[in-house]
Parts: sequence; structure tokens; C-alpha cells
Amino acid sequence: MLSASGNEFGRSVPAYHLPVMAGEVVRGLEIVDGGIYLDGTLGEGGHSQAILEAVSAGGSVGEIPNGETSVKASLVVGIDLDERSLEVASNRLSGFGSRFVACQGSYADMVSIAAEQEVDRVDGVLLDLGFSSRQVDQPGYGLSFQNDEPLDMRYDSGQERDASEIVNSASEAELADVFRRFGEEPRSRAIARAIVRERASSRISRTGQLASLVERVSGRRRGHQIHPATRVFQALRIAVNEELDNVQAGLEAAVAILRPGGRLAVISYHSLEDRIVKGFMTHQSAVCVCPPGLPECVCGKEPALAIVNRRVIRPSGEEVAFNPRSRSARLRLARRI
Repeated sequence: MLSASGNEFGRSVPAYHLPVMAGEVVRGLEIVDGGIYLDGTLGEGGHSQAILEAVSAGGSVGEIPNGETSVKASLVVGIDLDERSLEVASNRLSGFGSRFVACQGSYADMVSIAAEQEVDRVDGVLLDLGFSSRQVDQPGYGLSFQNDEPLDMRYDSGQERDASEIVNSASEAELADVFRRFGEEPRSRAIARAIVRERASSRISRTGQLASLVERVSGRRRGHQIHPATRVFQALRIAVNEELDNVQAGLEAAVAILRPGGRLAVISYHSLEDRIVKGFMTHQSAVCVCPPGLPECVCGKEPALAIVNRRVIRPSGEEVAFNPRSRSARLRLARRI
């Protein structure tokens, strides 16, 4: 979901953000007139707009029982936890009328959310994992150490637990585990120990306060542009929003809601996400998952997906040059069997 302002490479438009690999996503989903698509990570609506623009406004023509014809218009159901993103996307896509529906919630619950819109099967599902540039660059989310603000990190402001609660209530061992598992932070124990020591005298409640503490523990390595608190902030964001659990649940929900032949497109931005996506698609496309050494298959597994791109798709050099934040994006595609 990481993006830059603009509507095409080299042309800056400050109102909205440019979705990552929009062309690759549209081609990968094999958009058809009259299709129903679910954008599970709506953000500011860039990918949804690209999908809607890829089909004609009229949709496809089909017959009804009395011999007359009816028009089936294409529909995009957009889901996001962040009510602020939903408002931006709804304004952006208002010109598409009833062809776009915005829903607040988690993509892990896409089946029930779609059912509320009287949708039980879709032709394509997109999951653009991560967060948007606006959530990082603009104050109010507490996702970045670029702004000194309350240590929040919630996508859904109605959620009870935020990052400050984890930092100030989790044990040293729990903090170290979060930093190691979700941030792959090599100094997880030392940072956790310093946090526990610091909060004994004063509550850690601001992004700048936490970033400074981590920097004191880890130090800045000469020649490294990445801030030493980057992994810790990533880990806390993932823990607060239960991102990795939602990725697994969202992938399972996508398989459940896709009609046969429907496409699944997933964009990930770091190895933790991509590992889950790759493993899921590999397992769902496997014909047999029996332990090695058995003389014959006894699992009876039937594949649910066919992997479309064995080699992960990455943004073009042109896109990376225009939008450096897209550099780590990886797109994987699968087809529902």
C-alpha cells in the first residue's frame, strides 16, 4: 500500500496517492466487464479506481428469463480498518456511483462483509498489505518517528490496545519476543531491557521518546540511512494491528469467496508477510501434502489454487525511480480452481 503522490510516473498530483504496481494488478486480476472485485486493503482507493477504470461503465449484457436483456455493472467492494482512509477513498471514487461500495472492517472478515452487500462470490480479490504513505507522513497515527506524537499505531482508532499499552505493560521477555519475531531486530533483548528500565521512572507515551531510547541502545551505524528504531516500530505496528494473523485469515477468506477461475493478487512489502503468502499459495496449490516416504498418497487433498506467477513480480525500475517506497513490493498471483 506504500505509495507516492501522482496519477502516473512523472506527473505529480498532490490530492491522492499512486498505488503500487496498479497496471500489474489489473492485468493479474484479468478484469472483466460485469465482474465483482474485492479490494481488501482499500487505502485511498487507488487500486479500486484502476480496477473500475479497466472495465466499461456499462458492464456486460446478459439475458433474463423473459427474453429481455439486463446490464450487469462491474462492482468493487473496498474494505479498510481506517475510517479516515474510507472517507478519502469514498470521495475519490464518488463518480463511480453504486459501482463502488466502501466498508469498514478487516479483510479477514471479507466473507461476512461482502455478504452484507449481497455478494457471495467474487471474480477477484486484492490484498495490498502494509500501510499507506499518508498514514506515515501525516500526524495522527503514531506510526513513524518522523513526527513526535502519541505512540498509537492503530489503523482502527476504535480498537482498544495501542502501541503505548504494549510498550508500558508487556514484560521484558514479551517485548523482546515482539521485536525479534515481528521486526527481526538483532538487539531485541537489550532494547526491551532499556524500555523496562525507562518506564519504571516515566511512561513511554510518544514516538520521539521511544525512537530516542532505541537509538541510544543501538546507536547509528556510519553509512546507514535506516533509523535504528525502524525494526522496533515495524514490530509494534504489526503486533498492535495483528497484521500477520490477519494475513493468514485474509488469504483463507479469499479462497472461500473467490468463484472458480477468480484471481487472487497479493502485494507484500517485507519478508514476514511474503513468507506467509508464498507458503499459503504453495500449500493451496499442492496436490499432496502427505509426509515424505509414504508409498502412496493418503491425504486426499485437492488443490484450491493454481499459482499464476512462479517468479514474484516486482515494480519496474521506472516506478521505483518515481516512487522509492515501492522498492520492496512483491506481487504474487493465484487462480481459484
